[in-house]
Amino acid sequence: MNEQMSGKAALQVVVGVLAATPVLVGVEGIVSGPEFLHVAAPWPVDLDSHFRFLSGFFLAIGLAWYSCIPSIETKTERFRLLAACTFAGGLARLVSLLLVGAPSLGHVAGLCIELLSVPALVWWQGHVVNKASGTGQFSGA
Repeated sequence: MNEQMSGKAALQVVVGVLAATPVLVGVEGIVSGPEFLHVAAPWPVDLDSHFRFLSGFFLAIGLAWYSCIPSIETKTERFRLLAACTFAGGLARLVSLLLVGAPSLGHVAGLCIELLSVPALVWWQGHVVNKASGTGQFSGA
């Protein structure tokens, strides 16, 4: 396997592994509602509705990340849009941390992935695009 293919394949694997979290958590949130967070019922109906809506959005984002994996070097616009959505969610999570306090370890891990790993993935995908195009320079495409 040449260097270009190994970098692309590695990125595809990493995106596939990371996308599993929003898919699995999204499905569980849709099925379980706020109970997924080990909170005691009853909770307001509006909280349940909002939680399940956001879980559906989380599931959709995860599936959209998976749609980038085939031909990942040609999916720059979609990849960056998903990265921006994920990063924005991380910023919202950071606001919660600052205003309300530290969440559980799983949410802190999510915060780190959203604000640190996702920008690194954008850089990596740009590198794969450049290798595929033969430019060797970072592309804004």
